[in-house]
Amino acid sequence: MKTSLTFAVIMSCVIANTTIAQKKTTMPAKFKVITTPKKDVVYQVFTRLFGNKNTTNKPWGTIEENGVGKFNDFTDKALQEIKKLGVTYIWYTGVPHHDVIRDYTKYGISNDDPDVVKGRAGSPYAVKDYYNVNPDLAVDPAKRLEEFEALIARTHKNGLKVIIDIVPNHIARNYHSLSNPKGVRDFGADDDTSVEYARNNNFYYIPGKAFEVPTSPTYKPLNGEQNPLIDGKFSEFPAKWTGNGSREAKPDINDWYETVKVNYGIKPDGSKDFPELPEGFDKKDCKAHYEFWKDKDVPSSWKKFRDIALYWTAKGVDGFRYDMAEMVPYEFWSYMNSAIKMKNPKAFLLAEVYNPKEYRNYINLGKMDYLYDKVETYDHLKAIIKGEALPEPLSEIQEGMADIEHHMLHFLDNHDEQRLASPEFAGTPEKGKPLMVVSATISSSPTMIYFGQEVGEDGKENGGFGTHSRTSIFDYVGVPHHQRWMNDGKFDGGQLSKSEADLRDFYKRLLNFTLYSDALTGKFKEIQTINRNETKRYGPGMYSYVRWTAKEKLIVVVNFSWVTTSDFELIVPEEVIKTWSIKDGLYDVKDQLYGSTAQLKVTDGKGTIRLSVKPSESFIFKL
Repeated sequence: MKTSLTFAVIMSCVIANTTIAQKKTTMPAKFKVITTPKKDVVYQVFTRLFGNKNTTNKPWGTIEENGVGKFNDFTDKALQEIKKLGVTYIWYTGVPHHDVIRDYTKYGISNDDPDVVKGRAGSPYAVKDYYNVNPDLAVDPAKRLEEFEALIARTHKNGLKVIIDIVPNHIARNYHSLSNPKGVRDFGADDDTSVEYARNNNFYYIPGKAFEVPTSPTYKPLNGEQNPLIDGKFSEFPAKWTGNGSREAKPDINDWYETVKVNYGIKPDGSKDFPELPEGFDKKDCKAHYEFWKDKDVPSSWKKFRDIALYWTAKGVDGFRYDMAEMVPYEFWSYMNSAIKMKNPKAFLLAEVYNPKEYRNYINLGKMDYLYDKVETYDHLKAIIKGEALPEPLSEIQEGMADIEHHMLHFLDNHDEQRLASPEFAGTPEKGKPLMVVSATISSSPTMIYFGQEVGEDGKENGGFGTHSRTSIFDYVGVPHHQRWMNDGKFDGGQLSKSEADLRDFYKRLLNFTLYSDALTGKFKEIQTINRNETKRYGPGMYSYVRWTAKEKLIVVVNFSWVTTSDFELIVPEEVIKTWSIKDGLYDVKDQLYGSTAQLKVTDGKGTIRLSVKPSESFIFKL
């Protein structure tokens, strides 16, 4: 308890904008050119914000006032620079056509009602047409699909793979596709609206009641701006259940009222109205799952979303990020994911799941490749840097997920979370660096970063509907740190400050190392406990562990404290030395980030390394 309090006091007493000077050292020996990375790195971009050069950032501003990015802004140069950062996949967020407050009627697109749209640019998770893309993102909205297809091809040409969102739990209230392939009917087109539930209905209904727009004394659509569609009404009879499961005809203002929940054959009492997987299918591969479903009668919504995924797979999309996947039964995921894998065995399937008790169901039965490691690793790292927790539980988290650790994608920043560099999280991007080292190296899972994270984006902008600490996904805004790297479309970092350039260099070193490190595909063992208990001057913010395979051995040491330098003799315990088959003697170890060296001294089967670790500093020593 005393140590915990000490650490909390240390953490809380530092001014939020404290920065840590970077070492002026050269990049270590060039990374080996290997065709296939051993680990993946996902670069999430909010597509409409990435290429926007406008810096006005007026709250509730229009496209004309605040600007918007386009598919064409992802030039060969931009994509090459992203790849050089150490990236293998780009997740283009917000691509499917969702509700927006902008007149595209000359393209045959109906106007969207601000009473059921969040923000002016709209939520990317209120999809209006799954067979087309957001017209805001196209230079010529009439050719928006062709422009995205060109971006897929351009991304592939530059050696990167493409991920887009699929949001299966809910769709926009006014869903209507202009682009349905032949034979495809809109969601709800064949529903029996006289009943709350029917197995092949796409939605749940509230018979006899009309939908009512939620109200709030503190919120007005478009901030009270005059608009002919703003009248506090939206025609929907009978009312449908809201996306987050509200069964009220008038949902709460905090509900996902802009969306309606999709029915997957889960009855209102929670029971399942579809075939269940036989016992032992958690150990079966995708082909066995696919064969199981081939002759089964499944609900209509299952078929519709499978067909959507296969439509985009056929266009060259390499994978999907599934929004709120745990709100959809894992049997459906078995059905859809196995169908995708039959078309593309290497498809990258990532799901947003927040209930640790369900992780193994969605991985083993739902056939997900990866889940967010949010509520354990991410949340604990955030607590550490905010001075609310010590590092030790990181080891317990990692060991508790040993059987699924490869499937638990790590991140520190995304469109839903507070920016890593924001005052509400780390406070400065430099304080986030040891968190990033741990996030990227503690397991064999992929790493994800959010555009702008690598140059210290802190999300200070007030977009209107979206406010500070998160870069708004609902508004037309510019992203300042990222814009400085973008440098008016040159994508060369020409406007970055020195600290921003140094930060991007750190990310580039770290991510490129992780791509081809053999040890990061291997075993993990904490050496934290012995050092916490036995090592003198091992500061409360220190954390250490080892990673290894037969080919490579790593010792990772990070200092989460941003005020305290720790000088100590790190212990590499006998068990590790024995496992690594190291004899007594002196061994050079080299840091894989900045190239500094130290010596591992092994005496009587026990290893030690004399270290001085500065605030927010990290070492990845290779033996």
